[in-house]
Amino acid sequence: MAIKQEVFEYPLKPLNIRDVHVEDDFWLPIIQRVQQKTISYAIEKCQEEGRLDNFLIAGGKMEGEVKGSMPFDDTDVYKIIEGASNSLISSPDAQLEALLDSLIDIVAIGQEKDGYLTTWRTIDPASPPATWVEVDKGVRWEGLSMSHELYNAGHLYEAAVVHYKATGKRNFLDIAIKNADLICKTFGAGKLETVPGHQIIETGLIQLYRVTKKKEYLELAKYFLDARGDLKAERKHFGSYAQDHLPVVDQDEVVGHAVRAVYMYAAMTDIAALYQDSSYIQAVHALWHNMTEKKMYLTGGIGAKHQGESFGENYELPNLTAYNETCASIGDVYWNHRLFMLDGDKKYYDVIERTLYNGLISGLSLDGQKFFYPNALESDGEYKFNQGACTRKGWFDCSCCPTNVIRFIPAIPGLIYAREDNNVYVNLYIDNEAEIDVDGQKVHIKLESGFPWSGKGRVIVNSSQPVDFNLYLRIPGWSMGEVLPGSLYYYENPAPEYFFSVGEGLDKGVEVNGYYKFSNTWKGGSVINFDYPMKAHIVKSDSLVAENIGKGALEYGPIVYAVEEIDNPENFDSINLSQKSIVKASYNEEKLKGINELMIEANSGNFVAIPYYAWSNRGVGKMKVWLPWDSSQ
Repeated sequence: MAIKQEVFEYPLKPLNIRDVHVEDDFWLPIIQRVQQKTISYAIEKCQEEGRLDNFLIAGGKMEGEVKGSMPFDDTDVYKIIEGASNSLISSPDAQLEALLDSLIDIVAIGQEKDGYLTTWRTIDPASPPATWVEVDKGVRWEGLSMSHELYNAGHLYEAAVVHYKATGKRNFLDIAIKNADLICKTFGAGKLETVPGHQIIETGLIQLYRVTKKKEYLELAKYFLDARGDLKAERKHFGSYAQDHLPVVDQDEVVGHAVRAVYMYAAMTDIAALYQDSSYIQAVHALWHNMTEKKMYLTGGIGAKHQGESFGENYELPNLTAYNETCASIGDVYWNHRLFMLDGDKKYYDVIERTLYNGLISGLSLDGQKFFYPNALESDGEYKFNQGACTRKGWFDCSCCPTNVIRFIPAIPGLIYAREDNNVYVNLYIDNEAEIDVDGQKVHIKLESGFPWSGKGRVIVNSSQPVDFNLYLRIPGWSMGEVLPGSLYYYENPAPEYFFSVGEGLDKGVEVNGYYKFSNTWKGGSVINFDYPMKAHIVKSDSLVAENIGKGALEYGPIVYAVEEIDNPENFDSINLSQKSIVKASYNEEKLKGINELMIEANSGNFVAIPYYAWSNRGVGKMKVWLPWDSSQ
């Protein structure tokens, strides 16, 4: 008889998006841009490309062949529904909700009677939409390394859970449950003993378990992870590209396809938390250290190589040919958020903040309708690094990144706070008002900050009745003189500086593990002022990063900067930095929807730098993040 394992949960929990109302001058326009423009734009593209028709053809409501070129085209529809559902949580919209119901009706048509749902195989099993999909006589589940049948299921589950939480409706959830029940009947010990090619079904099953309490979903997620990398198993193995080269608990280096990897690491962290599994805990920590200390770009991006969309060797971080897939940045935030909820260590939020403000939102244009798939750190204006383009494109045959941005951006409010018993953590300085329940007492928190252009702000705590809790304000790594955890990058002249002040009668606070902790009996309006002085910094790399030897980069607060040819047409190729370079920041309201612009006086002549996330919004041209360093000055 199998021993039943007790199931736990993460020690820390995020606040519900519904309880956090973002008012931020930086993030709110980005969120609204996705809500008001990108969602509808992507739905139109899915209609044009036949993503919706595939469900109708699969269900016999329309005649035709498979439309589109990717076996995971179905997931674009799921991710749009998930992002729109996240939007509904914070911004109820009856018209949008009705639109989602119509999309879900279309999805339901494509589902087979037993719950199977992958439209290309239902339409024409022996003729997949892309030549690189392995198919054996049109049999289900054959060629899982590239068929994406289980990947499709994972995105279905994730989207269905969010939609259910947003609306309370079961129309999408029931589709997901029907599919998951089929998957559970099909896979596992004594059944079809194999693993997914592209991971995400694991986290999807876990999310579905949380809503339904069906233990078999959680157990199958763990099976898929436990069976991965078991080289003794009599099945086809997918190799290091799909992290199937070693048992997951023995992996200590991030390898292979970066998106597959971070989705798997997120699921491993879920299992570490839910089962309190020490081998999983040890593995995710080892993998995280390898990634952040040897394989992460300054922008928070991951995945060095176009070949295989993969991680490179340790310290292999090319700039012109960097891959840094937008999906990988999103997956990395999901993983780091889980690690924080497991450990409560603020270092994970140093990675999240860096990724959010730099290598993630760079994937979306300022008009909300153009996208980067890879995010290079250098451009010569000729190398077509972005799926055949030198700049952002309006869509892709493989449109996973645009729809993943839609899925992710509306959920950002859920990253700001965390709770653990009577501890409340402020992890991101995004202006908002939040309602938090502490010991049955409603506490209202208002966060005002100048991020990312100014580090001054305040937290106002209001409670009608006295309530005891500890408020933790995260001290950003950059204000403590640390670029990222570890020594991969460092500031040329680090100058840690941060200040806090409180109202009369309040605890003055104490620094604890990268937070400033305030312990009070809170009543009425209490104010905590903070100041993380933002200054321009020059960043250097570990000398093992061959690409960056003799180079430096610019930062200001949480923002990584880039130099574009359009701002510096006369001297772009001769620009350099040195110890004597003078850097001044000035807010330019008219430029790139409002930015802190850096003006640099250097021996190579004066030049201008802009935030990396905003580059390539003004046409094709040259760009650099890493600039030559003049050591003679």
